Amino acid sequence: MDWLLHILDPATIKSVFVQFQVEMQQPAFWVAVGKIIWINVLLSGDNALVIALACRGLEPKQRMWGMILGAAAAVILRIIFTGIVASLMALPYLKLVGGLALIVIAAKLLVPEPEEEDGVKAASHLWAAVQIVVVADIVMSLDNVIAVAAAANGSVPLLILGLAISVPLIVAGAALIMALLTRMPVLVWLGAALLGWVAGEVIATDPAIMPLLHSAFGGAFGANLDSVMASLGSGIRFTNNGPGGEILCGLIGIFVVLAIGALWRRRSMAGHAEQAA
Repeated sequence: MDWLLHILDPATIKSVFVQFQVEMQQPAFWVAVGKIIWINVLLSGDNALVIALACRGLEPKQRMWGMILGAAAAVILRIIFTGIVASLMALPYLKLVGGLALIVIAAKLLVPEPEEEDGVKAASHLWAAVQIVVVADIVMSLDNVIAVAAAANGSVPLLILGLAISVPLIVAGAALIMALLTRMPVLVWLGAALLGWVAGEVIATDPAIMPLLHSAFGGAFGANLDSVMASLGSGIRFTNNGPGGEILCGLIGIFVVLAIGALWRRRSMAGHAEQAA
């Protein structure tokens, strides 16, 4: 309970507000907000469907309140859980584990899954629907929490703003979002590539991995890469603890996710074809 009291402490809330005012003036902050929103849209399609299915048994007047209250409670809990995960990522090797988990999550995003709407029970009362939405969101949101915590990179204002914007958007436009992703599969692939990039950056910034990465690019190999980047007109540097190693890990993350995802997708579709036959 100490961590919950710390979160609700007025001094903590004030410090978060001050940090938000400072960070929102930087362009990188809004780029990261866009990442979080896009990640949530991609990974929360099933959560949005759960909300709709859980509230479908309510009276028309209560249906909207069920979606709003359920989504609001889910947002608050998800912010708390994501904040906990983000704080834990400061420990050695946890970012490595989180990045590897994120690669699996991103690859799985490319694998088609059969819809199982009958698994969600419709509620006949408002608070019962809210409970179903909250419990389902907690159970189904581990991938969202890991991905968003990685994209926020420890920034509490990013967590709050990104989740507060994205979850209501998902609830309000669940059908539109699902139709858009169905009609334009390239968006799913681009989203998986984004998650691969984030996973690579997370692994590269792990407290146990970063010194090894800087050491690997600190010698002649890194100097040669700097020369190549300079000849291409790029200011990216690998030596002197430059960001080149993180960028390279991000590109490797994209390649690994797309390769694993494509292979996983091919095997899954082949399995579905055999079952249908």
